[in-house]
Amino acid sequence: DTGLIKMDFLGLKTLSIIKEAVHNIKETRGIDIDIDSIDINDPKTYELYCQGNTTGTFQFESAGMQKYLRELQPSTFEDLIAMNALYRPGPMDYIPDFIARKHGRSPITYDIPIMEKYLKDTYGVTVYQEQVMLLSRLLANFTRGQSDSLRKAMGKKLIDKMNELEALFMEGGQSNGHDPKVLTKIWNDWKKFASYAFNKSHATCYSWVAFQTAWLKANYPSEYMAAILTRNRSDINKLTGFMDECKRMHIKVLGPDVNESFMEFGVNSQGDVRFGLAAIKGVGEGVVKAIIEERDANGPYESPYDFVERVPSGAINRRIFENLVNAGAFDSFTEMKREDYFGENAKGEAFSEVLVRYGQAFHNDKLSSAMSLFGDDADMATAGRPPFVPAPEMPMATKLEKERELVGMYLSAHPLDPYYMELNHGTGCTIKEFSDRTPVEGADVKLGGMVVDFQTRQGQRGPFGILKIEDFTGSVEFMLFGQTYIDFHNYGIPGTPILIAGQYQRRFANSDLRFNIMNIQLLENVKGKLVKNITIELDVSKMNKFLMTLIDEKVKGDGNPEGELAFRVFDPSINRTLHMSSARRIHITRGLVEALEEENISY
Repeated sequence: DTGLIKMDFLGLKTLSIIKEAVHNIKETRGIDIDIDSIDINDPKTYELYCQGNTTGTFQFESAGMQKYLRELQPSTFEDLIAMNALYRPGPMDYIPDFIARKHGRSPITYDIPIMEKYLKDTYGVTVYQEQVMLLSRLLANFTRGQSDSLRKAMGKKLIDKMNELEALFMEGGQSNGHDPKVLTKIWNDWKKFASYAFNKSHATCYSWVAFQTAWLKANYPSEYMAAILTRNRSDINKLTGFMDECKRMHIKVLGPDVNESFMEFGVNSQGDVRFGLAAIKGVGEGVVKAIIEERDANGPYESPYDFVERVPSGAINRRIFENLVNAGAFDSFTEMKREDYFGENAKGEAFSEVLVRYGQAFHNDKLSSAMSLFGDDADMATAGRPPFVPAPEMPMATKLEKERELVGMYLSAHPLDPYYMELNHGTGCTIKEFSDRTPVEGADVKLGGMVVDFQTRQGQRGPFGILKIEDFTGSVEFMLFGQTYIDFHNYGIPGTPILIAGQYQRRFANSDLRFNIMNIQLLENVKGKLVKNITIELDVSKMNKFLMTLIDEKVKGDGNPEGELAFRVFDPSINRTLHMSSARRIHITRGLVEALEEENISY
């Protein structure tokens, strides 16, 4: 009415991820991928969908969708389109019937046989608006315009229009010889369907983009996951989750390295994912570009000396150099450890400062006329290289904190690694699970993590505290009021690993449920005491010498083994399960549970 046109442009980060992955494949393997011409019947991609390994793919990555994919075992692109349309509130109720029909557990029936023409691909279940439009034309002679009016009326719940079209549908259907009772049933089904009818063309386009992401993940997993990590670099929680997915896929995610890293996340020759150099705080794109261009032109850097001699002196200063060191970008030069770059000479100068100054002098001499008079580059490089003094190792906690400060996360290890078993198998609740759960009044909860922040503030009723902790899965804040604050505020020292026990309660009679801390302990004091037994579940065919050797290798440790070992063995030939306890006591270790996961053995 105002003479203006409105356009709705949908910006999909997924398209950037696909583009990034294709670039990674070209960079790593030298292969040009035409993503719009991939095989829509690719077996690897459907295997990925059937296994539900869709984390990081478009549209199909939720836990509920993964569960349904494993049940459905999609075998055609039509299956994916239908799941895309059905997995929403309302039509989701039809998914079990859809799956049962596909696998022959429920009969595929049609109210009128000729309806098979448009419902065959969805196993007799009406899923799309287009199916209703086509069926109205087939059954009741609707025109294209009338069928589109039906679509609009259903989508917008225009009751008067629906009633008008119902009369037209009944009249047209009966003129074609169809039973009025059957036509009434179909129309009533459509009225229920109207609340969730989905546009097939929309579902198809989205499913095609989704298929492209799954195809990349199935065929070029490292390159695709590198693209995912790059596009989620600023969200640490998502980044951590995708790194866990890389681990599940047996893809190593390594820290930055001056000889293997690109600007963003990339893939090395072994198929490992490398952090990008641009991810390091204080290292700008110009610096990274200079490092990579020199490496591409003249080969890998052979040493820290070679690095400062070759990278243009204007690109590197002491702060940038030290950030590269602390982020682990020079760890591949094994002749020096990180601490050595900060060892001081007799003048009190850090070796990093001396090394950067040497690099600048090297470049200046290279540009001067004296260069041609007194020898070539190599002579000057080796003759003037300053020696370093080995320095004592810094505490692991300090090293990790520097990594976190520069890259946003721990790379070499995690401060909570010594408590991995307690946090993942001894509390019954990770921080992510705690954040996602629905509070139940009176429910007891135990979880742990490392204190990362604590603040004391003044309230109307006195001081209160805000305690923030994190584990391997995320972070969470707790409020400490009244006596709870008095009892536990001393645990609020950043870097302290703690175990929290509490209960969902109401602070006042009509207030909302909140988690109230009942007790806090140091994780060190409960180490080795929370995980006391393990039951390994397996098919009888897997009960072999390999499993015995695997357990024997992974349970070794210091001290007396106290863990109880049991087996729950299933024999499919007689459909029986046998529970057996072992008299042997073992160390229940992280190595054991990870080895079982590696072999897809439940525990």
